[in-house]
Amino acid sequence: MFTQEDKKQFANKGIDIKVVKQQIENFEKGFPFAKISDAATIENGGILKLSENEISKNIKIYDSYSKNIIKFVPASGAATRMFKNLLSFFNSSESEIKDKDILEFFERIEEFAFYNELNNKVKTKFDVDTKTLISKKDYKKILEVFLFEEGLNYSKLPKGLLKFHKYENENRTSVVEHLVEAANYANTEGVAKVHFTVSQEHISLFKNVIENKKASYEKEFNLKFDYNFSIQKPATDTIAVGMDNQPFRNDDGSILFRPGGHGALIENLNDIDSDIIFVKNIDNIVPDRLKSTTYDYKKALAGLLIEYQTKIFDYLQKLDNEEISENNISEILEFIEKELNVKTNNLDKLSFEQQKKFAYTKLNRPIRACGMVENQAEPGGGPFFVENDDKSISLQIVEKSQIDLSDKKTNQIFEAATHFNPVDLICGVKNYKGEKFNLLNFIDHNAGFISEKSKDGKDLKAQELPGLWNGAMADWNTIFVETPLITFNPVKTINDLLRPEHL
Repeated sequence: MFTQEDKKQFANKGIDIKVVKQQIENFEKGFPFAKISDAATIENGGILKLSENEISKNIKIYDSYSKNIIKFVPASGAATRMFKNLLSFFNSSESEIKDKDILEFFERIEEFAFYNELNNKVKTKFDVDTKTLISKKDYKKILEVFLFEEGLNYSKLPKGLLKFHKYENENRTSVVEHLVEAANYANTEGVAKVHFTVSQEHISLFKNVIENKKASYEKEFNLKFDYNFSIQKPATDTIAVGMDNQPFRNDDGSILFRPGGHGALIENLNDIDSDIIFVKNIDNIVPDRLKSTTYDYKKALAGLLIEYQTKIFDYLQKLDNEEISENNISEILEFIEKELNVKTNNLDKLSFEQQKKFAYTKLNRPIRACGMVENQAEPGGGPFFVENDDKSISLQIVEKSQIDLSDKKTNQIFEAATHFNPVDLICGVKNYKGEKFNLLNFIDHNAGFISEKSKDGKDLKAQELPGLWNGAMADWNTIFVETPLITFNPVKTINDLLRPEHL
């Protein structure tokens, strides 16, 4: 199947031929559906609902924490999908706008944080202002400046570099908004650490934007920012195949590889040496007037994670030091079942030694606290109880595409889900000895995705790695916590910036 040139191509990308063969086998066999046994809800204990007292207590726990903290923000990829309707209209022969979203974009264009910059570039290029062009229904001239390289080039930039919010003295990009967030909850001993995953071609642009604001914010918040970048590793790209499951070849004979999706970023996360890592998407950000709830819940979730971790570390130390009696092991097994929601049958039939081994295995792994918001008919994943390969049940974030909705019982479970995953994670990635876990050891490799795409008019199949917060974290211990809806305000289309939460 593979030529010597193919093998050189694999080597240049850092991909083992065994991995490529496994990916082709995945195309041939498909990925199994997740075995969901129930939706995680507040009623069944799968999701915690914190009282005001618990929030205050956990914030205090976090505020007294002095170990390494960092904020991890996936920020790579162009924001092209945000402008799908605008690009479609620009490339059409139509001059009249029929799409209500496009009409709203032009009717409310002055409300966007990027308007002044856009208007200046329109005047420079066409010697007339934006409002005049709109009155003449000359929309495509505005889009030419807005979307492409001679103007703002927004259709080619990542979301992190788009201006999201207006303020009295500045207009902020989303990457700068994340710096402000980091200053308020990822600040240890006067240093706020932030890591962005970006595309190679955008690193200098990100750096310029951050450096332009860094000094003034360091002065305002009385701290230093320690920020850095990484790119999605070429070795995490996945092979594309034709509809016959044979490697899809480019015109030059080389094999087509595609980015492996956000699940590839588990490699980037694994490279970070920190005790606690906050994970939040680049587009889920609000202006300062709405940030206080986010700060409170970020700290509360982190404090809750620390509380769980402290208890887990104590149990592991006792297990390691042979300080466990049969009474102790009962307490530990109850904690695993009731607090961590890891359920398994026939534990009482195991010997004392087997119970200790089971407990150690289930406790000695990364842990995450995940905010969950009430369902708002948003696409994406949610919190479920899932059966693992060893027949135990644990909490997982599962995407809709991982669920067999043709099965009546499974579909009922999916429909019964009360909450949605907003990608609001706090991760504990070290063991009780302070050693970093190898996060690659906790991936469910059967949780990938296959989708149909096309290139140069030819159909192909693409494969995504297990999602970062789905299969890539499948074997972590998980705590789900209800968080307010205001903590989830993603920007999927340009008009989302016209929602009250972003104005």
